Amino acid sequence: MSDPQRTERPTPKRLREARERGELPRSRELASAVVVGTGVLLLMAAGPGIAARSASWLKRALQPDAALLDDPQRLLAWAGTLFAQGFLIVLPLLVAGLVAAIVGPLLLGGWNFSVKALRFDAGKINPITGLGRVFSSQALVELGKGVIKSALLGALAATFLWRHRDGFLALVRMDTAAGIGDGLALALDALLWLAGGLLVIAAIDAPYQWFASLKRLRMTRQEVRDEFKQAEGSPEVKGRIRRLQAERSRRRMIAAVPGADVVVVNPTHYAVALKYDAPKMRAPRVVAKGIDEVALAIREAARNAKVAIVEAPPLARALYRSAALDAEIPVGLYAAVAQVLTYVYQLRQYAAGHGATPGTRPAPPSQPDLGEVPDGQPDE
Repeated sequence: MSDPQRTERPTPKRLREARERGELPRSRELASAVVVGTGVLLLMAAGPGIAARSASWLKRALQPDAALLDDPQRLLAWAGTLFAQGFLIVLPLLVAGLVAAIVGPLLLGGWNFSVKALRFDAGKINPITGLGRVFSSQALVELGKGVIKSALLGALAATFLWRHRDGFLALVRMDTAAGIGDGLALALDALLWLAGGLLVIAAIDAPYQWFASLKRLRMTRQEVRDEFKQAEGSPEVKGRIRRLQAERSRRRMIAAVPGADVVVVNPTHYAVALKYDAPKMRAPRVVAKGIDEVALAIREAARNAKVAIVEAPPLARALYRSAALDAEIPVGLYAAVAQVLTYVYQLRQYAAGHGATPGTRPAPPSQPDLGEVPDGQPDE
């Protein structure tokens, strides 16, 4: 019996793995009903023609030419021709039965080719495992099904024979052609009864096989949770990945600071590094920005690379919250940033001995409010 804790429906992944192993719901009763039903339908459609050809074939087989008995070679050729003609008579039934035998099992579970199912499994030939399967609940169910099937078909056969007893007794008094016709009619009636019985059995067995297959694949809640973690990734692993990505992004930013023109700070909590290349850029771009520890690292990298650091608290906060990394600054900050860059360029010219002593850095003009500082971020 199944584990009582397996109360969860199988997930799509579990169903897919079962299909890969070849574990699909199959109903032999449904396949049998399809094969017999197909044969009955074909006989109902082509029965008169088959009966006429069968009568002609049987008459020729029972009344051979007497001259054939004196010529073994002609007798062998006649036997081959007779066999070929008989085979052609039953060929439509054979083809229909073959197609039904292939299609019937596919009605429940569909088509599937599993390489894993073809692999050698020592457990299948293990005597102990075999005994376990023989005395399992599944084996008892199959035994019960076999008993019920035999009883039902036996009852149908007995009822059919009793109802048609006069017809069977009359066959011995008929000539060949009439006997073949009535015999085929009785056979067709018998097949109709058989197909009806098999259809009833298949209508019971197919749903049972489907639900039994789903029951065998049921999962515990822990298995569902484990599979979800495998599919989505555990929170611990995802958190570590995010931390690694943030660390790589921080290292890239710090590596870009030495190429900046200026770092605007507020002076402790915010730091934004700007770069402007007039021939290539339409406006200054943000190459690095951060708060607290990241801001400290940006300032340290700027001091080591001798990049100008300008304290402008309102501008630093505005740049941090409104300018995206590796993007141009907003239009509303053009004037303020232009004043800072002009002052930085004057310092460079003076340090190189090509300009006059720069005056006191002009304070950037007040900027429009570009939004509130995000929650949890410091402000000064």
